[in-house]
Amino acid sequence: VQLQASGGGLVQPGGSLRLSCTASGSISSITAMGWYRQAPGKQRELVAAITGNDRTNYTGSVKGRFTISRGDAKNTVYLQMNSLKPEDTAVYYCNAVRFEGGHFYDLAWGRGTLVTVSS
Repeated sequence: VQLQASGGGLVQPGGSLRLSCTASGSISSITAMGWYRQAPGKQRELVAAITGNDRTNYTGSVKGRFTISRGDAKNTVYLQMNSLKPEDTAVYYCNAVRFEGGHFYDLAWGRGTLVTVSS
């Protein structure tokens, strides 16, 4: 599985951005896809995830502001980020996992895309 992410950039507080991540290769092996982020000096954290049957999960700080969704082709995942705050500034990474034997296994990570929220 390979992941191609895009959509980062500079935005003012209160603004919006949409990140995209397209999977290729053995996409039938993917159980769920998600977005992580890592801010300077902090650990990488899960922001949002979506399963093959469109169940979603969000970290508390983005609930109500971010929306994760899948495209019609099902191999693309979007992260719509609204009401952005300076604390959302981070490098965002797309991730694909497979759930098998009671465990999640990382299939792939996309290259990070920088989101900067600043006036």
